[in-house]
Amino acid sequence: MANIERTREEILSGSIEKTLLRLAYPLIINNLVQVMYNLTDTFWLAKLGRSELSAPGTVWPLLWFMMSLGSGFVVAGFAMVSQYIGAGEYKKASRVAGSLYSLLLMLSLLLAGIGIVISPFALRFIKVTPDVYPYALKYMIAIFAGVPVALTLHTFNFVLRAAGDTKTPVKVNILTIILNIILDPVFIFILDMGVLGAAIATIISEGIGSIIGGYLLFTGKVGIKISRDDLRPDVNLYIKTFKIGLPASIGDSTNSFGFVLLNRIIYTYGTVAFATYTITNRLTNFMFAFADGISQAMGTMVGQNIGAENYKRAREVAIKAMATNFLILVFGTLLFMAFREEIFRFFINDPGIIKESEKVVKYFAASFPFFGIFSAVTNVFASAGHTKKNLILGIIRLWGLRIPLSYYLGTTLGDSAGVWIGMGLSNVISALIGFAWFLKGSWMRRIVE
Repeated sequence: MANIERTREEILSGSIEKTLLRLAYPLIINNLVQVMYNLTDTFWLAKLGRSELSAPGTVWPLLWFMMSLGSGFVVAGFAMVSQYIGAGEYKKASRVAGSLYSLLLMLSLLLAGIGIVISPFALRFIKVTPDVYPYALKYMIAIFAGVPVALTLHTFNFVLRAAGDTKTPVKVNILTIILNIILDPVFIFILDMGVLGAAIATIISEGIGSIIGGYLLFTGKVGIKISRDDLRPDVNLYIKTFKIGLPASIGDSTNSFGFVLLNRIIYTYGTVAFATYTITNRLTNFMFAFADGISQAMGTMVGQNIGAENYKRAREVAIKAMATNFLILVFGTLLFMAFREEIFRFFINDPGIIKESEKVVKYFAASFPFFGIFSAVTNVFASAGHTKKNLILGIIRLWGLRIPLSYYLGTTLGDSAGVWIGMGLSNVISALIGFAWFLKGSWMRRIVE
């Protein structure tokens, strides 16, 4: 508790730049290690072929759709825990954390069962090419079986980050990721399980991380301690969590379903286009590891300052974080453009994918810094507990811009270049809308008593 109090004082009155960096660097390290795992996973699966490589990218938005039904409540929990700590109400913060943990554990078991049942129907809906379908189905069923461990580990990360402890979750995550990196080639090649092996390695690694996270929370070896009483159902708290988290869940689920449709659009241009999209996502995750770390640290600072009703400081923190993110992503995008061919060839020396990557760089890459702004704005709104704003922004970006533009321009041009142009325009326009809304300041109001 003493550590939480010291961190709280630093967040509320210390140097913004130093505090932001101190909170962000463990998150950046965590994100980079996660990216290294994703790149390693992509590297190994690429050795099996473009069809195997495409399986995780195919499943990702479908998994995101199911996880989003629970992740909205995690967002609500983060907002309440961070604001209660900012207000100095530590017991209430622990109560929210415990209630959230038990709620999501029950919900995740239900989501896992539903996900397994709908897997074949979902893959047929997005018109997965016949060569990818069997690999995607195996991967999807296995990954859905692991939803309970993934969601509880996710909750552990959010609860501690809300309290200002960014180091402990990183240590746990790095352990699970390193374990995953080690297990990947063992299950994929040595045990000859292919794509299914990659999924099993992920479940085992996240399962160990989830057990460690639960142990730390329930024994009080971290700043927040969850007791048995905290786990008891609290109808009033559930209702409040539901009210705050529902727009986030709706936003995440509609966005993830939008990406399911986007996958369907991209698949109309063949496996080469989708494999290129999969590799591009992995590569952009590397540069976003830095920007996301800044945004996540910013979220903790914004949440606690809003809880303490330091609205002017919360706004200053957000603006400095956004400016930092934009510069980081400009630099990363320039490197991506300069070494595009060498980077893609490292993963798979496929002439079709190398050629397709040229369109990605030409029509999509320039929008990455703007997505950094969009991501930071939505992080501010989420930390403030104003999740309806994120719901609206997400719908505008994906359903109002990305899907119709990608479909229309792709059809009009008769080429996948239209899809990349539509995706780029959606990032730029939605970022400008989000930033203008942020400047209005309507998010500067706390949600806790």
